[in-house]
Amino acid sequence: MELRQLRYFVEVAEREHISEAAEHLHVAQSAVSRQIANLEDELGTPLFERIGRNVKLTPIGKVFLEHCITALKAIDNAAKQVEEYLDPAKGSIKIGFPTSLASYVLPTVISAFKKEYPDVSFHLRQGSYRYLIDAVKNRELNLAFLGPVPPKDEVIDTNILFSESIHALLPANHPLSKRESLNLSDLRNENFVLFPEGYILHKVAYDACKSAGFLPNVTSEGEDLDALKGLVAAGIGITLLPDSSINDTIPRFTVRVPIENPQITRTVGVVYPINRELAPSEQVFLNFVSNFFSRLTQFR
Repeated sequence: MELRQLRYFVEVAEREHISEAAEHLHVAQSAVSRQIANLEDELGTPLFERIGRNVKLTPIGKVFLEHCITALKAIDNAAKQVEEYLDPAKGSIKIGFPTSLASYVLPTVISAFKKEYPDVSFHLRQGSYRYLIDAVKNRELNLAFLGPVPPKDEVIDTNILFSESIHALLPANHPLSKRESLNLSDLRNENFVLFPEGYILHKVAYDACKSAGFLPNVTSEGEDLDALKGLVAAGIGITLLPDSSINDTIPRFTVRVPIENPQITRTVGVVYPINRELAPSEQVFLNFVSNFFSRLTQFR
């Protein structure tokens, strides 16, 4: 069984078409067909059903595909570690991040890192809270920034970088906009604009209101920070957002007001796998991030 056979098999399985797989692999269709046939002969069972010009995985083919993907990721990671062992400052890191850390935290730390390690490259992927955790676990991502930081488990470890307050964002002409601080209960009769249910910041806001003795009246939803800020600016409602997401600029026609009681905070940090050894560039980045935030006070 050869690596080439496994890569050809995965490509055909994902495209369900041998000629398209061959075109993407830049090899002749006959070469792909021959390697798939050799693989099936070695395994002693068909991996594909032929349906016209297309192919479809057999039940055992689906099982074999899962193992192939895992094995190829492990092999690629091993090759990457060897390469980076020779020069840790020339690696490539796949990093995930949520929308709430996209405008300030991530650009701040990446730009600072690139000044010291200009030859390390990044592949950045924005995603939902659950997706980012799962992507680190299944090796789609090397690590991810998250807030709040999830608990450690048997697959991922965590590093809390800082804690931050959750603030109320109000329309500039709101009756409470001149207040220096608020009790969360002051907002019990307000219309809220939040992330949809299933987003972690929806849960943070909802749980905070519940702890203050009321459930938020959610009249509008937005799937990114700009949408929520725009809805607040338009006077549609108020929202609760972490400090770092509005740290760089307060949106026009809005006012940020601290919440004094109860104080609402979230942790922000990095999650990374413990079921594999970190590549040298990943370890360099993790060390840099920890030192970077330990020196800063604006995130605390």
